[in-house]
Amino acid sequence: MNTANKLTLFRVAMIPVFLLVLYFNGPRIVALVIFVLACVTDFVDGYVARHFNQITNFGKFMDPLADKLLVVAAMLWFVEQGRFAAWAVLIIVAREFAVTGLRLVAVEAGRVIAAGWSGKVKTAATMIGICLMLAVNSPIVDQVVLAVVVVATLYSGAEYFLCNRDVFKDGEH
Repeated sequence: MNTANKLTLFRVAMIPVFLLVLYFNGPRIVALVIFVLACVTDFVDGYVARHFNQITNFGKFMDPLADKLLVVAAMLWFVEQGRFAAWAVLIIVAREFAVTGLRLVAVEAGRVIAAGWSGKVKTAATMIGICLMLAVNSPIVDQVVLAVVVVATLYSGAEYFLCNRDVFKDGEH
């Protein structure tokens, strides 16, 4: 197992630790540090994989899954705390399923849909927003984060589908 994949697995292993700290009312700063460390490993493992030619099928699968698990775990905790709306999490998860489905259809057509700029902005905005919500317990911050994340999610999802709508043109329907 290469270094990039070890970093991805480390990120996955941090998710239950992060949640345990939150659920057992550990210091919020500890949860924030764990979340930030997990986010940093996302960027580091991508850099290591590209820079040291450690790109693997396992990494292509596990890296985005680890990101989504980390983000959804945090958001679901905020839903339980009454600080984030469940409908917003549904939008976020639905976008992830839809883009994954789009990529699967594209692969069958021999095409790869790389992560777009708006998707990277969405990921960064979401991770930064979660950090802000962990650092500051404020209804105003919560609502601003929710709005930014939902708008970024909808925009990036729409962009993926608009830029790749030809994937669905197969003449069969």
